Amino acid sequence: MHIPFSSSPRTSLGIEWELELVDLRTRQLRGAATEILDELVQKVGEEDAAKAKHELYESTIEVITGVCDTVPQALADLTGTIDVLRGLAERRGIGLMCSGTHPFSHYSGQVISENERYFRLVDQMQWLAHRMLIFGVHVHVGVRSPDKAFPIVNALMAYIPHFLALSASSPYWLGQDTGLASSRSKVFESLPTAGLPYQLANWDQFERFMATLISSGTIETIREVWWDIRPHPNFGTVELRICDGLPTLEEVGAVAALTQSLVDRMNTQLDRGYTLPVPSRWVVQENKWRAARFGLDAEILVDDRGTTRPVRGELLDLVDDLLPVARRLGCASELAAVPRIIEAGASYERQRAAARRAEGDLVAVVDTLLGEMNAGRPHVESS
Repeated sequence: MHIPFSSSPRTSLGIEWELELVDLRTRQLRGAATEILDELVQKVGEEDAAKAKHELYESTIEVITGVCDTVPQALADLTGTIDVLRGLAERRGIGLMCSGTHPFSHYSGQVISENERYFRLVDQMQWLAHRMLIFGVHVHVGVRSPDKAFPIVNALMAYIPHFLALSASSPYWLGQDTGLASSRSKVFESLPTAGLPYQLANWDQFERFMATLISSGTIETIREVWWDIRPHPNFGTVELRICDGLPTLEEVGAVAALTQSLVDRMNTQLDRGYTLPVPSRWVVQENKWRAARFGLDAEILVDDRGTTRPVRGELLDLVDDLLPVARRLGCASELAAVPRIIEAGASYERQRAAARRAEGDLVAVVDTLLGEMNAGRPHVESS
């Protein structure tokens, strides 16, 4: 099976941001995507309206950028679409927000979007698909050839705990505190073709593996492989999908800058003949669990001998290491937001703080998330 890869001549960038539609009266999720998206077409035309689309449930709208060169350009693209959507939503008594899970809305009351692909998914996966009331941020970065795709995917797996700890925003599930920083990551990996990617050596192995999955009836198209990190042949990118939904534009920018800088450095290292390191699968799996459970308080493994370090320190060191790359890419200020986010607390920490202030009332968590989305930056308690 031949899978053509649309190689990117530069380290281009694209972002997908899954937004929740929240009823401002009840703070529950509300299915209104179709009517909002239909009006968006009338307001801005089909070309610009294509930057917002349906997801599995009617209570979600995914906002996507075009192909961008820089993180600031991508953030401006997202902002332009969201500003229009916000007006259309607010006229209906709906607010926009993002988190890995809604703190208390139940999947059983959600309406599936009118799309044959989604109907097939639910028919095949049953309860597993119904539970997919989860929200994420995906970052695409251009790769210059298919030969580089899997060396970069494999090397990026070492950074799964960094991205998951920084973005973790799903401590609550169906009104209960799960004890996890990211319950979304555990819900999502229950799908048979989701979770950690297989460590394939090259593009030929990927083509053979996809051919096996299709011929066996496991998937119909390669779009149904939802790994935490995957190559996207049509776009010519590596797509980082591990992140929980990020509540603010500042956090989206920080994750995008971290991703673009890492992939650009790996692209350059491969150009210079370097071999990228491949972490052991068991280390990656353990580190993903630690980040999902403990978030920024995780102690992650940094070698095969069991040596651990705080993920906070690993993130701060990574930012320092990548700053020269980020300056060249024009995203140094966005990358510099990572330490600020760590100091303010990741979203799972801020959500729990909001619940404590409200004596356990999760409506206050939704209000905090709505406010952060509107402000574009994390809420920091005044001392």
